Amino acid sequence: MLDVDPILDDPDTRIVVCCGSGGVGKTTTAAALGLRAAERGRKVVVLTIDPARRLAQSMGIDSLDNVPRRVKGIEDASGGELHAMMLDMKRTFDEIVEGHADPERAAAILSNPFYQSLSAGFAGTQEYMAMEKLGQLRAREEWDLIVVDTPPSRSALDFLDAPKRLGSFLDGKLIRVLLAPAKVGGRAGMKFLNVGMSMMTGALGKVLGGQLLRDVQTFVAAMDSMFGGFRTRADATYKLLQAPGTAFLVVAAPERDALREAAYFVERLDAEDMPLAGLVLNRVHGSGAAQLSAERALAAAENLEDSRIVDQRDGKAGLRNSPDTYGSSDSPDAPSAEAPQPPEDASRTGADSSRPAGQDVEQLTAGLLRLHAERMQLLSREQRTRDRFTALHPEVAVAEVAALPGDVHDIAGLRNIGDRLATNRPELPSTDA
Repeated sequence: MLDVDPILDDPDTRIVVCCGSGGVGKTTTAAALGLRAAERGRKVVVLTIDPARRLAQSMGIDSLDNVPRRVKGIEDASGGELHAMMLDMKRTFDEIVEGHADPERAAAILSNPFYQSLSAGFAGTQEYMAMEKLGQLRAREEWDLIVVDTPPSRSALDFLDAPKRLGSFLDGKLIRVLLAPAKVGGRAGMKFLNVGMSMMTGALGKVLGGQLLRDVQTFVAAMDSMFGGFRTRADATYKLLQAPGTAFLVVAAPERDALREAAYFVERLDAEDMPLAGLVLNRVHGSGAAQLSAERALAAAENLEDSRIVDQRDGKAGLRNSPDTYGSSDSPDAPSAEAPQPPEDASRTGADSSRPAGQDVEQLTAGLLRLHAERMQLLSREQRTRDRFTALHPEVAVAEVAALPGDVHDIAGLRNIGDRLATNRPELPSTDA
């Protein structure tokens, strides 16, 4: 089992990265870990890239932005602090430009239409800026622990791949060709552009439009001195993620697709020599009556619902399997015309007088048994899914967090999740149970 407290308490652990596919509870897990670390005495900042703003709501903050904000209401007797922030992708890109270019060039870049499109929505920009912001936070040495909630990407691997993709874009042949005229300069540059690029720019102009192509060329010329810095910082942050002071936690739900993605990510982390702490299996269902199997519950429900096989009064056992006499006028249970009818129970006013009072209880009990059977079937599916993952990766420690009846929306809810993470108790039964 995964024990999170030694990870959070270790002063050498400076970064915890929560990663996984979308919709598995990464944001809640990251916030719960940050809160628990802060209440155990560490100065923590949680960086989320989740645009749904659930983190701000759960921490009682009106809104989060690109600046860490102090979270109030935590138990700070141990001297810890909790701060939270939400990545503003474009603002982070703007800060890089403003910090690494002179004012005139920075103004030209920020006003360039192609830059505005790139900084707002280029594929991989969000993940790259998350890496940039992580590098900035770590370099400031202001926090004991940084907890990162990775972007809600289609694939969890985007977080690791984005810096390389953006670096490949900046190093690409198209960029180098577009940059060449600016490097040559003057008439020679224009001659090179007109002769050496006439065919390519003509084709690109038809596809992209002449104005967009000019915007790209202007952007590339202005950004030339910064390209190396992007790659250098991306490489430095990548090495930071490989360092011993970083711990990766893969978050997944006990579902086939989520755990398949988790397994792929575990393998990728191992291939990249990145420190994996373990797997958080989130939203696991359990039962307080696991000894009653789904099959037995369904059989009991059917027994209650089928009046032909329900236990009857003494001396009537022979009628249970006799369809010819059931309900007939010859049945000893069938009332005769001469037999006096029992008076109606006054306590059952408004109820169906033709049904015994116990029949309503039996139907309710049968319904509850069927609900229990469905829960046990779900639990069995989750157990098989988890066991497939652990069979493939027996070396990965696992912490299981029970599914809650509602969403987490406050500090108390986050504290509850943190307590469950640290309980170190499996929710699902073991394979040999």
